[in-house]
Amino acid sequence: MCYNIPMYIEKVPNRNSKPAILLREGRRVNGKVVKRTIANLSSLPAETIEVLRQSLKGANLCDATKTVALKSTVPCGHVKAIRKAMERLGMSELVSAKPCKERDIVLALIAQRLIEPRSKLSLALRFRLTTVASDFNLPADVDENDVYAAMDWLVGRQPFIEKKLATRHLDNGSMAFYDLSCSSYYGSCCELAKRGYNRDGLKLPAVEYGLLTDREGRPISVQVYPGNTGDPKTVPDQAAKLKKDFGLRRVVLVGDRGMLTGTQIDDLRGDDSFGWISCLRSDDIRKLLEDRDPSDAPLFTKGYLAEISHPDFPGERLVACFNPFLKEDRTRTRNELLAATEAQLAKLQKSAARRKAKPMSDGELGEKIGRRIERHKMAKHFVIDIKNGNFTYARNEESIARERALDGIYVIRTSEPADRLSAADAVRAYKSLGNVEKSFRTFKGVDILVRPIYHRATERVKAHIFLCMLTYYVAWHMRRALSSLMYVEDDLPAARANRDPVAKAMPTAESKRKKRTGLSKDGFPLHDWRGIIAVLGTIARATITVGGVPIVMDTDPSDHQRRIFDLLSAKASCWDRRRSQ
Repeated sequence: MCYNIPMYIEKVPNRNSKPAILLREGRRVNGKVVKRTIANLSSLPAETIEVLRQSLKGANLCDATKTVALKSTVPCGHVKAIRKAMERLGMSELVSAKPCKERDIVLALIAQRLIEPRSKLSLALRFRLTTVASDFNLPADVDENDVYAAMDWLVGRQPFIEKKLATRHLDNGSMAFYDLSCSSYYGSCCELAKRGYNRDGLKLPAVEYGLLTDREGRPISVQVYPGNTGDPKTVPDQAAKLKKDFGLRRVVLVGDRGMLTGTQIDDLRGDDSFGWISCLRSDDIRKLLEDRDPSDAPLFTKGYLAEISHPDFPGERLVACFNPFLKEDRTRTRNELLAATEAQLAKLQKSAARRKAKPMSDGELGEKIGRRIERHKMAKHFVIDIKNGNFTYARNEESIARERALDGIYVIRTSEPADRLSAADAVRAYKSLGNVEKSFRTFKGVDILVRPIYHRATERVKAHIFLCMLTYYVAWHMRRALSSLMYVEDDLPAARANRDPVAKAMPTAESKRKKRTGLSKDGFPLHDWRGIIAVLGTIARATITVGGVPIVMDTDPSDHQRRIFDLLSAKASCWDRRRSQ
């Protein structure tokens, strides 16, 4: 009679060699035990053999509720994407060729500001809410004091970093675009915070900063000024920076008419290193038109662009442009403002007429009228007659007619000859100043959040604004690489080059399709910048323990997320670090 018995592990002596570890099965046959060797386990680790021995005895070795535990998860997808972009841009070498703690913190600050812009104190606390701290090799005890020390270090590196950016994206003869903006300052301890023209529309002191970019809008340099600095006063600093700091033998500076005034252009005219592209003021345009001989042919006989000359602008090319859409817009706006001002004056006139017992004095009435006609900047278009506590008003039709004659007309002025820059390209270049304005909108918007500014020390304010510029540098390239997944033109430079330089910009067929469907060509949903970050943020890094042993793993990306990473890895012109014209 034969009875089965369980398998077991037996240790068998082997003379002078190591004992053999055998997996055996035993049977009882006719009262005797018969052994059969199933496998030789001698080559297995002792831990594995012990686990197998306990398993054969019936022990429960895999109680998931006790041996497997999910310890933590942190978002990591957006950090991976930003780090990939920063590696392609060579941000580590750009900030400092020598590795150091300050460089790692600065790179982490850029990444964290792209993910969720906050104050420096908040950023230091949020480093470990994502994988920023581990991915950028931050010390375990990094705090706000380390962040402030890194900012102080960064502002000292600013001239060297800007020179590297200029080497990448500017060349002799290329165009540099410059504009000035400001941000409100909350507090009273910073020397840069002054009351002047606050572009935020707030009654607060502000800090001004001038941004220099290449033609496509890549930021090259930023310089901070007190809040009461006039726009033209900042131009000499930029000219000196381009020539002396960046070593450019010739550059064309592009700025608006409030920046490149006649005085600044006269200074540039005396230096062969500079050319310029700007726009005439309305008074100068009116003078040009009034000085024209009535017998001359109309300006715009062949399209909406014409080159003219005038003795008041020697050595310059003047490109007159007429935009019918702009004319309609200005006419409609002026009529609306005139009507709104008349409504205010009519209301005041009735109020003054009702005051019989105690009429208003002419001086008091004049102050009230002044506030109303200046509300919409329409004082030049009204004739006011104040007498004995009452007044009459009428439109100044002559003034309105003079302004109406200029509706839709603007004149580009440039020093560049026709063989170097066509009239159409001069207009396109001036309109490319919109890239700088777009930079300011991104600076001030929720994507980077340059304002409000709370830093007290002057150098910290400068470091904060420079850090925002470097953040925008990374964001600019990422937006361009991911344009097919966002509500923007896929190939914006080519689209602009093919458009009429004067006519109203119209959306392309692809842009219309995106807006209509909300999908990319690949069928993925379109997002803005915050949406892209949110999509990537769903990729998490999980820490799991199995039997007390920690295992770190990332969730698999979805098809949409994989497409984002593919675009960031693809060869594209936006990643090219060579100089761009």
